[in-house]
Amino acid sequence: MNKLEKLEAQSVYILREAYKSFKRCGMLWSIGKDSTVLLWLAKKAFYGHVPFDLIHIDTSLKIPEMIEYRNKIVRELKLRLVVGENKAALSENKTFMNGLDRISCCKLLKTDALKHTLDGVWERRIYDPHRDVWETFPSAEPYQAVIVGVRSDEEGSRSKERVFSARDEKSEWDASRQPPELWNLYKTEFAPKTHVRVHPLLEWTELNVWEYIDREKIPVIPIYFDRGRGTRYRSLGCHPCTAPVESQAKNPAEIVRELVEGKFRNIAERSGRAQDKEGGGTLEILRREGYM
Repeated sequence: MNKLEKLEAQSVYILREAYKSFKRCGMLWSIGKDSTVLLWLAKKAFYGHVPFDLIHIDTSLKIPEMIEYRNKIVRELKLRLVVGENKAALSENKTFMNGLDRISCCKLLKTDALKHTLDGVWERRIYDPHRDVWETFPSAEPYQAVIVGVRSDEEGSRSKERVFSARDEKSEWDASRQPPELWNLYKTEFAPKTHVRVHPLLEWTELNVWEYIDREKIPVIPIYFDRGRGTRYRSLGCHPCTAPVESQAKNPAEIVRELVEGKFRNIAERSGRAQDKEGGGTLEILRREGYM
């Protein structure tokens, strides 16, 4: 097998291990390239069926095309989508757009919304693909584990993760207390009330992701490509904190060529994400508190 085939096989194995090991397991879908690749891997792992709830944390500040793409894909693929949000913070206008600093905004609209959606205590909207309707539910059984499309090469704190990464009952992460994972032997049994994040893409790189998208013809959101302005998005987030990069790549193959030729060699993938730049180590602090 070539490198891409080996990564695919490993990710499929991890997805099946997660499904086997945890009674209630969800999958985060940020609508970005990594989590969309994860969605396609799940379809491959389970023969066209996705047995997990897809979970999207909606800050109400996402780039509009992201929500349009989300709704289009869940209908086309008949996916069960759970949408969580911090309604209290949004009703009180506690956002970056109304004077809050970016890190506090992320904590309220992303970290807190994610944690309380996973533990089942906050109201959430759920799309039922069989009836093509959205319904609202006040509470639910907590998720024991959640599958996340993070990669170790994307950002420093993510390189400290394990494939099966334990959090405590508050979803807080102690990076210094992670089990060793040697020879692809994964710990899947944890103490009661432990919350687990599962990372099938941890060993993938940005280049691998785009090579796979190109090979599999995965229909990612079009704003990843130049649409005649000489810019495109390289990493997606909320519109006040996400900027495009200069690039004329109009399809996955052209993005692969840019990455191979080193166009972005000295430019971090998340360089367009403004919240990453506020203070030293702030993203790791958010991740320790339960951020994606």
